[in-house]
Amino acid sequence: MILASQSPRRRQLLADAGLEFTLAERFECEEYFSEDMPAEQVAEYLSALKSEAYPQPLAEQDILLTADTVVIACDRILGKPADRADAINMITMLSGREHKVITGVTLRTSERVKSFSVVSKVYFRELAADEIEYYVDTYRPYDKAGSYGIQEWIGYVGIEGIEGSFYNVMGLPVQRLYCELSDFI
Repeated sequence: MILASQSPRRRQLLADAGLEFTLAERFECEEYFSEDMPAEQVAEYLSALKSEAYPQPLAEQDILLTADTVVIACDRILGKPADRADAINMITMLSGREHKVITGVTLRTSERVKSFSVVSKVYFRELAADEIEYYVDTYRPYDKAGSYGIQEWIGYVGIEGIEGSFYNVMGLPVQRLYCELSDFI
């Protein structure tokens, strides 16, 4: 399996699940989607887009894995924050509310492609402004959709509950991926 992702969390999750992989070299992919695309379809669409952009030909035994995670709150997709103020604004929007985390995954060989997505609902308690600022200043979540990592401090103290896969919220629905790989091979 070839993991075409720069996410350290996805690497960790695959390794911890005992799934052997090699890491693809970084490549360019312009991540875009139509503004009228339903938000729930964006993650799967972007994972397929990344798969199509992979520049190397796949050998017969190769399985390429690409993924994308989006956070949806108040009918809005929250990507990675641009800066500190953006991160604080995003977490403030999530505070005291439910939101969805959707990870889209694409598996591709030289002959076949399979895409799927997994939805988890996350419930944040009401967070104080100083808690949000502490988290952003200490953990600098600028590489995370929605400006937070569930496995970090804010997950321990701020998340009241989850419906669905915890690992999906981290960036890769490992259980579903394992089952899909079993069927795909």
